[in-house]
Amino acid sequence: MAHLVGAERIRLETPTRVILDDLSLGLETGDRIGVVGRNGEGKSTLLGILAGTREPDSGRVTTRNGVRIGVLDQEDRLGAGTVLASIVGGREEHEWAGDRRVREVLSGLLHGVDPETDLDALSGGQRRRVALAALLTGDHDVLLLDEPTNHLDIEGVRWLAAHLNARWAAGQGALVTVSHDRWFLDAVCTRMWEVHDRTVDAFEGGYAAYVLQRLERDRQARAMEERRQNLMRKELAWLRRGAPARTAKPKFRIEAANELIADVPPPRDSVALHGMASARLGKDVVDLIDASAAYDGTPILEHVEWRIAPGERTGILGRNGAGKSTLLALVDGTLAPSSGRVKHGKTVRVRRLTQQLDELEDVQGDRVLDVIGRLKTGYRVGDTELAPGQLLERLGFPSQQLSTRIAELSGGWKRRLQLLLVLLDAPNVLILDEPTNDLDTDMLTAMEDVLDTWPGTLIVVSHDRYLIERVTDQQYAVAGGRLRHLPGGVDEYLALEDGASVVVPSAEAVRSPGLSGAERRDLEKQLASLDRRMQRLTAETRADHDALATHDQSDYVGLEAIAGRIREREEERESLELEWIEAAERLESA
Repeated sequence: MAHLVGAERIRLETPTRVILDDLSLGLETGDRIGVVGRNGEGKSTLLGILAGTREPDSGRVTTRNGVRIGVLDQEDRLGAGTVLASIVGGREEHEWAGDRRVREVLSGLLHGVDPETDLDALSGGQRRRVALAALLTGDHDVLLLDEPTNHLDIEGVRWLAAHLNARWAAGQGALVTVSHDRWFLDAVCTRMWEVHDRTVDAFEGGYAAYVLQRLERDRQARAMEERRQNLMRKELAWLRRGAPARTAKPKFRIEAANELIADVPPPRDSVALHGMASARLGKDVVDLIDASAAYDGTPILEHVEWRIAPGERTGILGRNGAGKSTLLALVDGTLAPSSGRVKHGKTVRVRRLTQQLDELEDVQGDRVLDVIGRLKTGYRVGDTELAPGQLLERLGFPSQQLSTRIAELSGGWKRRLQLLLVLLDAPNVLILDEPTNDLDTDMLTAMEDVLDTWPGTLIVVSHDRYLIERVTDQQYAVAGGRLRHLPGGVDEYLALEDGASVVVPSAEAVRSPGLSGAERRDLEKQLASLDRRMQRLTAETRADHDALATHDQSDYVGLEAIAGRIREREEERESLELEWIEAAERLESA
């Protein structure tokens, strides 16, 4: 591998905070790196520094002589002219038409866009696709892509992943991409960078491997924190037993205890919307009966039959312009059918998370806390009554954001607040129209956790394959003006788009192609047994920690015996965890 780009001891700060500090990292030939992190942590800033478009306050960026770097950032840099001219420049038709890469990019990214269209006539999403196409037709050694899947449909994301995987020979070129599309990250990347707390942590593998490694890192951090807390309890127990007249030694011990507490990190943001009230759904939800829809006399949907059931969790797939938003408008009642009818149940309360942040339009000058405070004075989460500020913090809003005016929030924070307002309105039919826009991967995971426990009917329109497969139980496709059920899910949809025949496996084949019924039962029993053994070890270890805190601190032999038992049980638990993971993987893969 050869060095391409390097950053040495980079520091960058704004008037209010430090974004990156003492950061060193590099790119080598063959690197395929995905960048994740919370909104505002510095992902786009990092790409700008590597690209040379953003100067750090200190440190330096080095680039090997002759290296060609291509950049897709968040800015719209297209000039005037036609779509085709912006992509191929001044090249003659016979020249660019004979270039296989140009033909593939035009076909893969500009479906439904006339190459002779003037750029000024394009939507924001179409302009973004043109900018990406112009970049990919160039010859670059390094590609730095900031959210390249924005405004791409599922087919476009699949094409982009295939293009990037085939763009360079093995061990050649380098790619760094910021993306919230987790399927795309897994399909393209072999390493991950997580930007957080002014630094970057590196992980081997794609997004799935990153999640596993971060989970293990957090587990180890929790174990260390538990040991730290146990030591703190021992220290405090010693202090409680100390005689008040003793001065020097208690003072030393108090200082030691304070040192243990000083560097305890704040907990990560968490989401806790479990138990939010929602109106009860009756037997009838929404029925589309032979429903058609048209705009300006042009048919969009024809003869749609869809009877939405209570608790149904459905994903809607389709190309841009296929009629997905029209279908949602029929469901939520904002559009009347041109023929047929739409029937809503008497108890149905539909709310729709739009792409336009409509819920925040009239409160741009208000503070976050004020907006929430107008709705209710308190919210019940489980058995706990929370004030608006407390609920916001549990949703990931740090305290300093509560007094921020809505207009000053970033797109990601606005999206979080919009989702919160929709959920707090207590709908029983929730429609999410491209909910992943402006959200980082941590917030997407948090949102999915909320949706897992949401008790109503859920309809999701998204080009994020990971989200669709994660939160919905069935999928439909909007194509050719019709609504088609997809028993085979996203794979069936992509095969239909490719014109291939689809074989939908039976439920039994999906459930256990590699294990007999007896083998599956044995694995399930093994997992249950391992669970019980780990729970017993956890309880015994907790009891040992309590004994350690209350034991006579002058009895070194007794203290060492207790500590030895704790170490043995922790080692045994780690071994059991490995067995559990192996058994679970066998069961999952089967």
